[in-house]
Amino acid sequence: QVQLVESGGGLVQAGASLRLSCAASGRTFSSYNMGWFRQAPGKERDFVAAISWSGRNTYYADSVKGRFTISRDNAKNTVHLQMNSLKPEDTAVYYCAADRGGWGLHLTVAGNFGSWGQGTLVTVSS
Repeated sequence: QVQLVESGGGLVQAGASLRLSCAASGRTFSSYNMGWFRQAPGKERDFVAAISWSGRNTYYADSVKGRFTISRDNAKNTVHLQMNSLKPEDTAVYYCAADRGGWGLHLTVAGNFGSWGQGTLVTVSS
């Protein structure tokens, strides 16, 4: 399995931007589809974005479409989540996840990912 470590979270004001990063260990990173999920206090872990192993395909939750961008650099074993126009409702712990199966809408479901990072907290103040 791949090991994942997120970074880049913090406290920002509404309207600001943050860039989250997820560093992966192992030589097979380029064979994994990657996802970002988030979990607010007292709520379930929700899908944010996913990117295929090649980087050619992406999915976004409707709530972040047009504001967030997922990208990856297979040479550096990293995946990023650029978050613009942040809103207070974006406040959550953000998790990076990896899956080695095929690409598809099943990747919008947290239970279909086999590897997870420890999470990074994003707090957006109004």
